[in-house]
Amino acid sequence: MRADDDRRQRILATVDSIPRGRVASYGQVAAEAGLPGRARLVGRLLRELPAGSKLPWHRVLRSDGSIAGRGDGAAMTTQRRRLAREGLEFDARGRAPRERFWRP
Repeated sequence: MRADDDRRQRILATVDSIPRGRVASYGQVAAEAGLPGRARLVGRLLRELPAGSKLPWHRVLRSDGSIAGRGDGAAMTTQRRRLAREGLEFDARGRAPRERFWRP
C-alpha cells in the first residue's frame, strides 16, 4: 500500500468514527489520524468523495465551528441540513457549540 493510500484510509476511518450529533474540525481529524498539521489534506479528501458517499463528511467543520464554504453553496446547505437532523444547532454567527465537538 502506498503512503498516500495509508493516509487516506486513516483520515476516512477517523471521519467515520465521529459519532452522530458530534462534529470535529479538519485539524482534529488530521491529528486523530496521526497527521498533525494536515487539515487541508482532510478537506481535499472530503471534497473529492464520490456523490452518494455514506461517510459522515458533514460532521467535519472549521476549527471555529463554522461550515467551510465551497462551490455554489449547495454542499453547505446539505451539510447544515444533515447536522440539523442529528440535533446540532448553530449559533447566530453560524458556529456549532464547542460542547458538540467530539472528544475521542
